[in-house]
Amino acid sequence: MTDSADTPVDGPPLLTLTEVVKTFPGVRALDGVELTVRQGEVHCLLGQNGAGKSTLIKVLSGAHRPDAGQITWQGRSVSFADPQAAMRAGIATIYQELDLVPDMTVAENILLGHEPRTAGFVRRGAMRAAAHTALTRLGHGEIPLGRPVGRLPAAAQQIVSMARALSREARMLIMDEPSAVLAHDEVSNLFRIIRELRDQGIAVVYISHRLEEIRQICDRVTVLQDGRTTAADLPATTPTAELVGRMTGRTLEHVFPPRPPRAPSGELLRVEGLTRHGEFSDASFTVGPGEIVGIAGLVGSGRSELLETVFGARRPDAGHVLVDGRRLKPGSVAAAVRAGLGLAPEERKSQALLLGEPVQNNIGLASLSRHATAGFVRRGAERAAATEVADRLELRPQDVGRRARTLSGGNQQKVVVGRWLLGGTRLLLLDEPTRGVDVGARAELYQVVRSLAEDGVGVLLVSSEVPEVLGLADRVLVMREGRIVHEARAEEIDEHTVLDLVMAGSLLEGAAQ
Repeated sequence: MTDSADTPVDGPPLLTLTEVVKTFPGVRALDGVELTVRQGEVHCLLGQNGAGKSTLIKVLSGAHRPDAGQITWQGRSVSFADPQAAMRAGIATIYQELDLVPDMTVAENILLGHEPRTAGFVRRGAMRAAAHTALTRLGHGEIPLGRPVGRLPAAAQQIVSMARALSREARMLIMDEPSAVLAHDEVSNLFRIIRELRDQGIAVVYISHRLEEIRQICDRVTVLQDGRTTAADLPATTPTAELVGRMTGRTLEHVFPPRPPRAPSGELLRVEGLTRHGEFSDASFTVGPGEIVGIAGLVGSGRSELLETVFGARRPDAGHVLVDGRRLKPGSVAAAVRAGLGLAPEERKSQALLLGEPVQNNIGLASLSRHATAGFVRRGAERAAATEVADRLELRPQDVGRRARTLSGGNQQKVVVGRWLLGGTRLLLLDEPTRGVDVGARAELYQVVRSLAEDGVGVLLVSSEVPEVLGLADRVLVMREGRIVHEARAEEIDEHTVLDLVMAGSLLEGAAQ
């Protein structure tokens, strides 16, 4: 695999933004943004949540019109009245939450809005042919054209969204966190497709919080902070410490809070021989009060399933979960919560949050009985308690009456953690806690987790990012193919060793083939 950084980009400017400003009531979302994207390059856009990336995407896609500044597209000053105008000009946006129609077929989604017609009737054969051509161009002509998109896996849905953009002859693709829902092998395939598009002269604006992806796929980097461009045209090889500093104003060594020198004493959680056939087997480990235990492993290694089984969301086929020496009722979330366990799942938006409800309602979900009288919730008491938790977690903005969907990813995660904190949780289970969260917000979440541990809360953490596990955990468990294959203190193991352990099975299989 060839890194994109090895390929110099010297094509002509395709898109130029000069001093672009966008304001909303009380908020200056873009404050003079500068951006240049060249033909046939992969340009990465970095920035914390709230830095202005989402607003900038909407300006480029025609969803918002800037209040000031200039957009130059293919050498001409432009102003897109709506997303259709941007698409007609050759700019296509693929959002993190794909805007496909689940009940429509693959072919119908790809040609949606510009179906081939004769006398007002859709020419089905021509539509299928055009859709197949777009998919084949992406190397995925095998995706069934007649299948409803909602029945496809996430990776295939993303391919369909890209094919739709190519069917409109897009000259530039804007991709918002495209790898967020993909497994490791699917990300590799996505990168292959992006490189092929780049080689065809198509520009790609790639937005990601994962710095390691930038090294692999991007040619140049632009950084936003507080609505302004703080760095432009940086090479993808720019040191991580510099990128973090440009985004947050902090140096990298301050991202992970210091690990306390003392080792936790006692035992809060004990897992003995826990097994779910086909997912994981014979998992045994402990978590002490105030200890952070991290689980590293590839997607599909059984990490999330193990976490959910400990929490009672899945029933084990064998083994036991003990808290304070007492066995929990298997497959019972209620029993786990009564014992002091709380889970922040990977899919926080769909599994952990009521996005249309205020923050105070979300924080109070695990402690409703505490603020209820005769079956009615005392909203004043709930609000006061939620405000206290929001202050402790430095939630931004600290308005607990605000709807949860309006918060950034990092602050939504704080709401989920705050719910269990208010509920008196003694053992917090975190599944991919920083997925979709920028570097600055990650640092705040890490500090929250470390502070909880210092208060005696045990933490069991699952993460796909090995540096996160090593930087935050006191002790590390490595999972491979459903089994815990190694355990070590975090300071006694390094990233290369962990990767060797999690990849060993895959490497052996590859050698056998």
